[in-house]
Amino acid sequence: MSTPDTPPLDTLPRAIVWDWDNTLADGWPAIMAGLNAAFSAFGLPRWSLAEVRANVRKSLRDSFPTIFGAEWIRARDIFYAEVRARHLAVLEPMPGAGALLAEAARHVPLAVVSNKQGVLLRAEAAKLGWTGHFRALVGAGDAAADKPSPEPIRLACAACGVLPGPDVWYVGDNALDMEAARRAGCRGVLLGLAEHDGGLAAISRDGDYPDAEMMRSALAGLALPARLG
Repeated sequence: MSTPDTPPLDTLPRAIVWDWDNTLADGWPAIMAGLNAAFSAFGLPRWSLAEVRANVRKSLRDSFPTIFGAEWIRARDIFYAEVRARHLAVLEPMPGAGALLAEAARHVPLAVVSNKQGVLLRAEAAKLGWTGHFRALVGAGDAAADKPSPEPIRLACAACGVLPGPDVWYVGDNALDMEAARRAGCRGVLLGLAEHDGGLAAISRDGDYPDAEMMRSALAGLALPARLG
């Protein structure tokens, strides 16, 4: 599906790069626990899960200095200690994500670009048994800058053996992901309805799928001509 001023997603891309949290995996309970541990240590109000989903976009190194000022390094250490203690235990795949990745990996190279710390991202992919799907798992701190900088997507594309361009999709769940795609010169494809980010009307995108099963089915259909040919 696409917005009226963009061409439809009617051919397979050369590669697909994915966001992680709320796109492929649900690790929000651990993120909430880490944030609230840091907030409590600094006497700040705690966030509900809905507030975490609505507010967490940028990487820690881009957001914590604004929140915690000169003490952001101490807040970072508190956050990561809590997340490391919890994230694998509470991790769940997003509905339909496993089948979607299996279908996509049959047809094009895949990678992940996330604002989750790289070591945590790769541990979560291993926990879900998905590491083999990806040419690269690029997390926060792995590139010179984090999303929405284009640098992480460029790293992922290089691992996939392609150059960034409109025939590469970056699939995510929010406006920052779509911005990252545009800045890298790729097509921004929204997965889900973005209820946590103002809804579909608030997000400029090159295409969208309402859920993982719809995207899986669409990819299978796009691949059919190549298989028949």
